[in-house]
Amino acid sequence: MPDSIFTALYSGSSSVTLSVFLIITCSALVLGLAYALLYRRTEHCTRSFALTLSLLPAVVSVVILMVSGSIGAGVAVAGTFSLVRFRSAPGSAKEIVSVFIAMAIGLACGMGFPLLAALFTLILCTVYALFSRLVFPENGEDEEEKTLSITIPEDLEYATIFDDIFERYTTGAKLVQVKTTNLGSLNRLRYDLRLRHAGTEKDMIDELRCRNGNLEITLARRSEDSEL
Repeated sequence: MPDSIFTALYSGSSSVTLSVFLIITCSALVLGLAYALLYRRTEHCTRSFALTLSLLPAVVSVVILMVSGSIGAGVAVAGTFSLVRFRSAPGSAKEIVSVFIAMAIGLACGMGFPLLAALFTLILCTVYALFSRLVFPENGEDEEEKTLSITIPEDLEYATIFDDIFERYTTGAKLVQVKTTNLGSLNRLRYDLRLRHAGTEKDMIDELRCRNGNLEITLARRSEDSEL
């Protein structure tokens, strides 16, 4: 196990020197940028999320550097992070694990192990790229996972009204939500389903329109939020 950079640069003092601060911050920025570039190259993500991944290791490393040795400050920072989490929008499984990886890089740098952080980043980037292309490649199954939102009159029995249509066009359909709307005169149903064959969406929607009185129907790709 290599020694911490704190031991290598100075000993006998609990203060943080400018050289230590610059080495740790620059290491975290470089490693965060490398991971963010790989993630954006392999996954579809927004510019803001890629920017967050590139800056998060540096932020975490500086926070760890400042609270090192102070239990009270560490508890206060943990409480602050929890507030930020609850005020942010829920993300997909891939986004959350990416945030944890970026935090782990920043934690390693903040504890004074930039070389270990670099090795960890190299291993994770290699494994991520291999898993994305070889172990879990894109096979088109996600395109068949759909969320159907359909509005029906309040007096229509929805339990089995669409079963025959779903049997022809899907390999499975599950009712996950029922919501009343328009002062109770309409019901809005939400189904998670998997299409039996790609390109049959229009035919299925046309048949559904005949059953629900030509009211609103929405068919969209299933959100990844349901993975968590």
